[in-house]
Amino acid sequence: VQLQASGGGLVQAGDSLRLSCAASGRSFSTYGMGWFRQAPGKEREFVAAIRGSGGTTYYADSVKGRFSISRDGAKNTVYLQMNSLKPEDTAVYYCAAAWGSSDYSTRSDFYNYWGQGTLVTVSS
Repeated sequence: VQLQASGGGLVQAGDSLRLSCAASGRSFSTYGMGWFRQAPGKEREFVAAIRGSGGTTYYADSVKGRFSISRDGAKNTVYLQMNSLKPEDTAVYYCAAAWGSSDYSTRSDFYNYWGQGTLVTVSS
């Protein structure tokens, strides 16, 4: 089982990026998925999550209104659309999956599969 995150890059403040997290090896279409990020010298923090059933979403206050998480079950892929990016959004972004649960959580230990991370750098 693998989660492959992609879409990161160097952008300017105010720009947009869309991150993708493609799952292979098994279907995650009915399970909770999340995005976390880790900035240099800081701990990993929750960004966004989506339920496996119904598609309810949840966001950290710092990204609410700017980021949007979605999923394509047919492609076994979760997306993170990031708009109005700020320098403080600079971090390595990780996708995570909660195999066996359709729920979501802001806690990283809730998730049992992780992608390798994709770097997002926002210049001012």
